[in-house]
Amino acid sequence: MAAHAAPHREDSLSIATILSPDDLARACADAMWKEDNASRGLGMEIVEIGAGRAVLSMTIRPEMVNGHGIAHGGFIFTLADSAFAFACNSYNERTVAAHGNISFIRPGKLGDRLMADAREISKSGRSGIYDIRVTANGDTVIAELRGYSRTIGGTMVDVASPDKALLRD
Repeated sequence: MAAHAAPHREDSLSIATILSPDDLARACADAMWKEDNASRGLGMEIVEIGAGRAVLSMTIRPEMVNGHGIAHGGFIFTLADSAFAFACNSYNERTVAAHGNISFIRPGKLGDRLMADAREISKSGRSGIYDIRVTANGDTVIAELRGYSRTIGGTMVDVASPDKALLRD
């Protein structure tokens, strides 16, 4: 009988040590996007993903306009919340919003292309703080969201394979 050699350290490396932080963030975003019916259904698009950051866009459609003829705040909040979700889940730790506070600065209008830019401010243990700026048509700030996150356990991508990120089914 042949003796079995002890596994080499490189055989047990996780995906996090093989992929760059931004590549891991992209793999996590791809896995989340696959299951995110809400963001996809509202016509959101992922513009940029990186470790602790995400930029998503959405165009204001007629069904997103309220009785004042402006973008309903709930849709603006949803875009900001989705960018927040992709930013705080970029480390392959399942994370949810614990609290969010939004300030509406200017109205969004029918046809505006909104961009939500989420940036990590602080991450410690299971808690994180993120700032999300929503702009219309590239330059006009219409809302600011501060989001507080909490990790809940689990991952978005399979870390068992050292060769590639396998998306969970």
